[in-house]
Amino acid sequence: MSDQQVAAEIHQIEVGGLAIAYRQAGSGPTLVLLHGAFEDGRAWTRQMADLSNDFTLIALDAPGFGASDDPPPTWTTADYGNHLADVLDALGLDRPTVVGQSFGTVYALALYRQRPQAVGALVLVSAYAGWAGSLSAEETQRRLEQVERDMTAPVEQTIEKWLPTLVTATASADVVELVATMMRDFRPTGIRPAVTALGAVDLRDVLAMITVPTLLIYGAADMRSPADVVGRDMHARIPGSTLVVIPDAPHMVNLEQPEALNTAIRRFAREP
Repeated sequence: MSDQQVAAEIHQIEVGGLAIAYRQAGSGPTLVLLHGAFEDGRAWTRQMADLSNDFTLIALDAPGFGASDDPPPTWTTADYGNHLADVLDALGLDRPTVVGQSFGTVYALALYRQRPQAVGALVLVSAYAGWAGSLSAEETQRRLEQVERDMTAPVEQTIEKWLPTLVTATASADVVELVATMMRDFRPTGIRPAVTALGAVDLRDVLAMITVPTLLIYGAADMRSPADVVGRDMHARIPGSTLVVIPDAPHMVNLEQPEALNTAIRRFAREP
């Protein structure tokens, strides 16, 4: 199955008055895939093409991203978590493994805080406990101000600024183009409430409460959520978690080193 074939299989479901888009492929135990900021479900193209041999993969477009409707501008962390739980219910999913990348990991933690019974296991890739939960106050403020500027700046300027922090200088042309394409499609009305509710939040309180199997995956070359600082702190705070650090991988390890990421997920999700 090609990346293009997987990407074309998009569906919509209405939950809580919002149309939510998702891509689905494969059969077997379910993995729900949550993308990063300035992205959508296309970020999981290389997992959809490979892991669908063993799992049912559902790559959601979060509210405000991709083909999903924008949420109300006043949405809180709890709103995102509760709505995601309702999406899983509407799709008929019983305690799936929830896989998040970057912003998507905070989305997953918001879900766990609100409805822990909805989650069977967690895979957190390039994860944060929210920027405020994993970074200094100065860095959190810097990122919030940067995103606010980027929402009104020429999009190509934003892409040029973000790309070096997401992928390596040797990333293939198709990876660079996919990331740039997703970024060109972002909407300020979708990004702004997500950054407020899921970017700036501190979810460290959730980490000690996690009782489901949890896999943490980081790239050793990640500039945005460094494995040796953020990753090790997350690992120390989540009881019984497993930490995997992939050599030479950047923040978007799911696109640049999909084989290593997929192997780690496959091994984890197949364990009894």
